[in-house]
Amino acid sequence: MKIVFVFVFSAIAVVSGLEIEKPKNEYLLARNDAEPDWWQTAVFYQIYPRSFKDSDNDGIGDIRGIIDKLPHLYDMKVTAVWLSPIFTSPQVDQGYDISDYYSIDPDYGTLDDLRELVDKAHELDIKIVLDFVPNHTSDQHEWFQESVNNATGEFGDYYVWRDCEKDEDGIVTPPNNWLSHFGGSAWEYNEERDQCYLHQFAAAQPDLNFNNPDVVTAIELVLTYWLEFGIDGFRCDAVGYLFEDPEFRDEPLSNIPDVGEDEHDYLDHIYTADQPQTYDMIYQWRELLDSFTETNQSDTKVMMTETYTSIENTLLYYGLSNGTRKGAHFAFNFNFITKIAKGFNVEDLTACISEWLDNLPSIYTSNWVLGNHDVNRVATRFGTEYIDAFNMLTAFLPGVMVTYNGEEIGMENGEVTCEQGHDPRAINDCSTFNETSRDFARTPFHWDNTTNAGFNDGATPWLPVSEKYLDVNLADQDVRALSSHYNVYKELLQFRSTLSRMEDLDEVTMVSLSDNVIQIIRQNKAFHVSLVFNVGEDEEAVEFNHWEGDYVVAITTIDSSYSSGDFIENGTLFLNPYESIVIHNTVVSGGPSAIQVLSYLVLLCSGVTMSLF
Repeated sequence: MKIVFVFVFSAIAVVSGLEIEKPKNEYLLARNDAEPDWWQTAVFYQIYPRSFKDSDNDGIGDIRGIIDKLPHLYDMKVTAVWLSPIFTSPQVDQGYDISDYYSIDPDYGTLDDLRELVDKAHELDIKIVLDFVPNHTSDQHEWFQESVNNATGEFGDYYVWRDCEKDEDGIVTPPNNWLSHFGGSAWEYNEERDQCYLHQFAAAQPDLNFNNPDVVTAIELVLTYWLEFGIDGFRCDAVGYLFEDPEFRDEPLSNIPDVGEDEHDYLDHIYTADQPQTYDMIYQWRELLDSFTETNQSDTKVMMTETYTSIENTLLYYGLSNGTRKGAHFAFNFNFITKIAKGFNVEDLTACISEWLDNLPSIYTSNWVLGNHDVNRVATRFGTEYIDAFNMLTAFLPGVMVTYNGEEIGMENGEVTCEQGHDPRAINDCSTFNETSRDFARTPFHWDNTTNAGFNDGATPWLPVSEKYLDVNLADQDVRALSSHYNVYKELLQFRSTLSRMEDLDEVTMVSLSDNVIQIIRQNKAFHVSLVFNVGEDEEAVEFNHWEGDYVVAITTIDSSYSSGDFIENGTLFLNPYESIVIHNTVVSGGPSAIQVLSYLVLLCSGVTMSLF
């Protein structure tokens, strides 16, 4: 069985220097006239800079640390890197409270450092996307300071101010019942201006007033500045909260059980989230990005949006379903975060995937997100036994793949005490810190088994390094070529690159092969590829849906009884607990041979196309 691959790689050595004719038959696997844009099949890798790599040993990750680790990003073959905020900030919310949109926080470096990162990344064909926070600024921002000092001046209406009452005991009665995501009233009294301002997150993060056209213009100028700098796009944070009800009406109760009166979920946020004007604002930003791309004849400048909301609202951020208004290139699909939890089954998985695919208009590109800096890590949420399988799922499904740093090696949550924590929504109440803190997913990356996991040279990191770094680190997994999460991840990205070059594989079919085994199929006229996933704790023998002919194993989880290149001759799979494998056909009736198909797949991974007929 391994002889097939030896032959394939030998064949590549012979033909790699030749110009191979592009396919012209109707039964072709390669894309021709309808090549997807770069972002439509991209792997976006989120870096949390503060925790990635500390180059100057001050305990905080920085841009030069990211530059040092560009070889890792290139080794994975990610398409683009999304950087969590690096703008100047008091760091109340770790950079999501921006005090200057035009400068880099000294913790992370300088504009020159960012320029070097962009240039060197582009040399490696890696794009750089910035995390952009339009809903609010820091209360230290010049705009807010001017708004406080002069209510009738240029910046007086830059933020959402309302009259409120303060009695002789200093107790403030806010304008309405709106609640902050971080708990308590969303209104903060300012003594100097004698009014309350809106903050849907921390009190140090006042909401901008997008009903003011000057604010709209100011934000557009910021976007344009970074586009001209050479940034490849933006991840727009918390966009669902740009506008609020103009009448400032009280929001109704959510009636969710066991939720306290000060908690955000106590109310149904019909007046502070996903307002109609919000979508139009996103559409205007898309027009700005598209205009810049066209004027400068550059690669597409991409916009991705973040909001936790219903699927109906999420899809509106893409634009109108008839295509007359374009919004985000893609709005984050958080179904794997919000709809899958420990103890999930095949039905849960099927519903999670099908809800998204069944609702997404065909004119838009799908995307799959496993985790980020705001939620517990994948290995903690689902269990370490599912690390490879979920990376396999997001790599296999059509569209965009988003990876949070550390998912490629299966990092779990770190260990952080309330006293060590920094998350503003959690550190004020240590009794609930373990349940509410986001710090556990933000501990430093595990590069190796040296001091502080290779994050720095020994200075105390801003968050403690997880105790698990001795067992889970990149250096260890990189050398274990056949049995590590990292090498499975790299194989997935290579195979995914192959799939993205093939025609008519966007349709997804899901089949329950047993109570615990799901088969996900993508196929065209000549090629049939499936992901088969045993979600249960017992071994399973299943008959998978297949065409006539033999099938070959492409990728497996690290605990699999199969190896890449193994043939499956009778349509029966024997799966270990939690095992997931990718298989594809090797012979097509009236079409290419097994050797031709396998040669074709490997050649495609190298960017070469050839005719199979």
